[in-house]
Amino acid sequence: MSTRTKSTEGRTHSENSAAEEMRVKDQSKKQINDPDRHPDPITKAPGSHPIGTGVGALAGGVAGIGGAAAAGAIAGTVVGPIGAATGAAIGAVVGGLVGKGVAEGVNPTLEHEYWRETYQSRPYFEEGFAYEEYSPAYQFGWESQRRFFGKDFDEVEADLARDWEQARGQSRLDWTQARGAARDAWDRARPPKDNPLQTP
Repeated sequence: MSTRTKSTEGRTHSENSAAEEMRVKDQSKKQINDPDRHPDPITKAPGSHPIGTGVGALAGGVAGIGGAAAAGAIAGTVVGPIGAATGAAIGAVVGGLVGKGVAEGVNPTLEHEYWRETYQSRPYFEEGFAYEEYSPAYQFGWESQRRFFGKDFDEVEADLARDWEQARGQSRLDWTQARGAARDAWDRARPPKDNPLQTP
């Protein structure tokens, strides 16, 4: 009797194993390449922010060119052009890492998870409103904190109230109802040293 027996689908055991292995690989690729995960282009780890990384790389590259050009000018040798190119490359890498870190100061996935578990215990929560109603307010809060970085919520509240109408999407919350959630997320997005809502 042959060791290659046919399955009920007409395939051999090794064909079934190969098909299953291909299915698992396809599923892994879908998970890795899912744009909602913001995968890091090198490590494929979730949470990369391409805009922040790109802006940081650009700034780092410019700084690297400036630093290398200054070093080359001080040395007064051929090192100037070579130093500028090397400085730009190193600056772009370091700047990209710094930009990625700044952009990743808030991880939207983790923030939504946190607020989904917490929103009903907050003083502004109203019965009859699901998390999906509050979700845009939380996101608006943490994104606005980064947009107005260095300013207090109270300083920019008039701007936030005006911008809420566009940011709210399908949420039924008006600004007076959304304000508490936006402020909570704003406060949680502040740097950890002065932030009572930020968990270590």
